[in-house]
Amino acid sequence: MRLAARRLRPCQCWLVARVGTDPVVQWLLRTDPAVVYQVRRDLLDEGDPSERALIARSGSAAVILAARRPDGHWGQGFYQPKWTCTHYTLLELRDHQIDPGVAACREAVALCLEQMGQDGGVNPSGTITHSDVCINGMFLAVAAYFRAGTPDLTSLVDFILSEQVGDGGFNCRSNRSGCRVSSVHTTCSVIDGFTEYLRAGHGHRADDVEAARGAAVECLLARRLYQQKATGEPVHPEVVKLHHPPRWHFDVLRGLEVVTAAGVTHDERLRPTVDVLRGRRRPDGRWAANAGYPGATHVDYTRAGTPNPWVTLRALRVIRALSTL
Repeated sequence: MRLAARRLRPCQCWLVARVGTDPVVQWLLRTDPAVVYQVRRDLLDEGDPSERALIARSGSAAVILAARRPDGHWGQGFYQPKWTCTHYTLLELRDHQIDPGVAACREAVALCLEQMGQDGGVNPSGTITHSDVCINGMFLAVAAYFRAGTPDLTSLVDFILSEQVGDGGFNCRSNRSGCRVSSVHTTCSVIDGFTEYLRAGHGHRADDVEAARGAAVECLLARRLYQQKATGEPVHPEVVKLHHPPRWHFDVLRGLEVVTAAGVTHDERLRPTVDVLRGRRRPDGRWAANAGYPGATHVDYTRAGTPNPWVTLRALRVIRALSTL
C-alpha cells in the first residue's frame, strides 16, 4: 500500500510535478534502490514501504549486509578497520535509510553498547581511557536510528553533554588534551546524533539536548559552517569538496544536511555555503564526488569526478530544504 503523501499547497504541487519530470531525477530513479526510495520520499513527496524493503534485499545495502561476520560484527569489530568496521558500516546503512527494524543492524548496535567506558561513553579502545566525543556523536545517531532504548543511551547522552566546549561546539580532543575550541567535524557529528535522538522521541534530558544542539548549530553558523572566523577562508581545502559517504568528516554538503535536519532552513548565514554547493553542480545538473577517504570499503561508489547519484540526491535534498536562500 502506498503511503498518503502530505498535503501540499498549489505552488508546492507544481514544484513537485516539475521535479518529477526533471531528467536528473529520472536518472536518479534508475540507480540504487536506496537512492530511489529517498528520491521518492524526499524530492517527490511519495513513500512506499515496498520500495524501502528492497533496500535490504538488493543494491549496495545488500552487499554491506552480506559482509557481516557470524559473530554479528563487521570488519574486525566495533571500530577497526576504517571503513568496514561495525561503527562505520552502521553509519553507511543509516545513510541508505534501511528499515531501522532490520535485525542485523539492531543486534550490531547492541554489541557496540556492550563497550562502554568508565566516563559513560561508548569506547572501543582497550588502551585509551577517555571516550571519543566524535565517535559518540556518530554512534548516538546510529543507535537512536536503529531504535536503541532510552536506558541504553542515558550515559552516552550524559557524556556527550558534559563535553560541550565554550564556543558551543564539540571537539574530540576536549577530554584528552583539554582543547576548548570546537571542531567542525565533531560538532557536526554531535548535532546529527542529537537530532536523531530527539527525532526518536527519547525523553532523557531532551531539553538539555535540544539546548546543546542549538548552541552547536549556532557555533557552526557563526563561521558560515566552513570558514575560519578570522579570515573567511575554508578551515581546510577538503571541506569545500563533496564526499560520499561522509564518514566522520565535515564538508559543506554534510554541514548543510546536519543544520537543515536540525530545523535551520532560513538563516542568511547559510547562503555562502549554499553558493559553494551550487557552484559545484555540473552543467548537466548533476554533482560529482571527490575522491573518497582512504581505507577499506564495502562498496565502491562511482569513480571520483563522474556524476554521483548519492551526492546528487543529497545536494538536491538540501537545496530543496533551503529554497528560500
